[in-house]
Amino acid sequence: MRTRAHDSRATRRAPTRRRARTIAVAVHGIEPATFERCALIRDWLDDHGVDHVTLLVIPARDLHPVGERSPEMVDWLADRRRRGDSIAQHGFHHLSGHRGASPRELIARAQGHSPGEFVGLDSAETRRAVHAGWRVLKLAGIEPDGFVAPSYAYTSALRQTLKGRFRWWAGLLRVHTAAGSAGLSPAWSFAAGPFGRALSPQLVRAGSLLPSHTLRVDLHPADLEHPRHIMALEWVLGRNGCTRTAVTYEQLPGL
Repeated sequence: MRTRAHDSRATRRAPTRRRARTIAVAVHGIEPATFERCALIRDWLDDHGVDHVTLLVIPARDLHPVGERSPEMVDWLADRRRRGDSIAQHGFHHLSGHRGASPRELIARAQGHSPGEFVGLDSAETRRAVHAGWRVLKLAGIEPDGFVAPSYAYTSALRQTLKGRFRWWAGLLRVHTAAGSAGLSPAWSFAAGPFGRALSPQLVRAGSLLPSHTLRVDLHPADLEHPRHIMALEWVLGRNGCTRTAVTYEQLPGL
């Protein structure tokens, strides 16, 4: 006869399920002008065992819809989705037209970065930009799964807009859905400018060594132009590409 104490001991001995260690790679800034470099990066990731990637597409750089400028890129995106990649809308035209003087904007411009497309926009302007970008991608046949703001620069108006349109959106530290957020998973990437290019390869290597369940790595088309970036990525993917399960941003909140 089983006793209550016996049941309690059996429960305590039951093995706990360990979470799988994952790697989530995102390729930023995909548009017709960067398409060839982004396709090379995507093939290179496959060679390193990263078979699921999140592709961040700019709908209308210079206000020219991607479907009109590069049908070849649209076909490539559709093929990558069939193979398991996730497609995210990356702003509308990606550039900031606001010339404000907030601390965030001043620091970003001093470093040679855009402060973010949605910084300084009011609620109506934000909604128009997000919905216009979504329509451009939808008409091209590549409706996005989620959203990533340029420079990870979110505003309260942008967050409110995203909740009614996308299944997920990603910030610098975690991925969010309407139901909740994934665990802490900071995105590691290479910085622009001489100072950033000198330090960021070591930071990306160090970030990949942290005992986290999810390793997020952000790649940009310009990374191909810097040998030290490529060497650091080779090192990181060599250690993690085959030991972690590759996932998309869409899959992170459920892990």
